[in-house]
Amino acid sequence: MATLTQTAVRTRVENAPQRVRRRLSGRAASAVAIVIAVLWTTPTFGLLLSSLRPEDQIKTTGWWTFFSDPQLTLENYQQVLFGTSSSSGQMMSFLINSVVITIPSVLFPLALATFAAYALAWLPFRGREWIYIGIFALQIVPLQMSLVPLLSFFSEGVAVFGVQLLPAWDLEGPARFVQVWFAHTCFALPLGVFLLHNFMSELPGELMEAARVDGASHGKVLRTIVLPLVGPALATFAIFQFLWVWNDLLVALIFAGGTPDSAPMTVRLAQMAGTKGNEWQRLTSGAFVSLVIPLIVFLSMQRYFVRGLLAGSVKG
Repeated sequence: MATLTQTAVRTRVENAPQRVRRRLSGRAASAVAIVIAVLWTTPTFGLLLSSLRPEDQIKTTGWWTFFSDPQLTLENYQQVLFGTSSSSGQMMSFLINSVVITIPSVLFPLALATFAAYALAWLPFRGREWIYIGIFALQIVPLQMSLVPLLSFFSEGVAVFGVQLLPAWDLEGPARFVQVWFAHTCFALPLGVFLLHNFMSELPGELMEAARVDGASHGKVLRTIVLPLVGPALATFAIFQFLWVWNDLLVALIFAGGTPDSAPMTVRLAQMAGTKGNEWQRLTSGAFVSLVIPLIVFLSMQRYFVRGLLAGSVKG
């Protein structure tokens, strides 16, 4: 009797994931997902329509009235991106700055985190666990606490007891991009190392040992075995970092300044919202320009992102 009871309990436990999966794939769950998707995308759709409507219409009627009187124009984007007057957005240079800031700010921490995660996962050395714990603990440090010390490091260098160990950077103009790259790389490394380490440490140890027995160096093991297997994790971290850097205002405003030769689009949008709050046609078009690039990046890498989130959740 006890054996039958234990078997029944085990069967119910084993069937629990299937029941959850069946409920989440049912008609009710699909209907709820569709409603959430519609509610989530409606503001974006309204923003797109508003950015394409003429100025007189957007200032007098809501975007939903477009269907009764459809009128579209690209003049708003022309003024925001390529306008030369002081009242226009002049955002093309800021758009280029955002691209210049974002791409290295993604590649640098991605590369450094990959090397560090591999070393912490598969290179035996003394103090490895303590280093990993320290990196994990850095994730709870608020970014705002490090802004003043980092800004002091850029402007004054490092001095100990009156001895100047590192000089001040004294960067101006486009050279300030380096400061933003450095800051974003430092802020992203704790999460990147933690995320990639968790993936790499789950790889089969027999696979690594076989490669080492065949004479493969650590560099070759990382390049030919580890990187292909943790590709979804790399994509997940890259997407998170891209979205974070692209939408960042605080770090860019502090370390890049607000000038057109180094400031990203978020700085220009904040300026437009403050000085041209009634120019809705320019604000909506500028906001959609800032939105469309990360949207394209996310949609193009969505399958890798989902694999990275779900990796390791199912065994067998």
